Amino acid sequence: MAAKKPEKMAFEEILKELDTIVQGLESGDLPLDSALKQFERGITLARHGQKTLTDAEQKVEILLSEDDNAPLTDFEPENDD
Repeated sequence: MAAKKPEKMAFEEILKELDTIVQGLESGDLPLDSALKQFERGITLARHGQKTLTDAEQKVEILLSEDDNAPLTDFEPENDD
């Protein structure tokens, strides 16, 4: 089964898969080719997870910086792609 694209995964799913990848890499039982593929997947997941956290942090900062009488606006995260 093909791995889900990080864009389609919940943040919690990303963390769970990252944990599984780290455990597999730390075990030292993977062949080099498999370990490199897992490492690459982990980097992709970590980058997307970091972007998700950054977007959430920006949204919180916007919400906290607005005064109580300011109109609400939709938050649109930056697109790095």
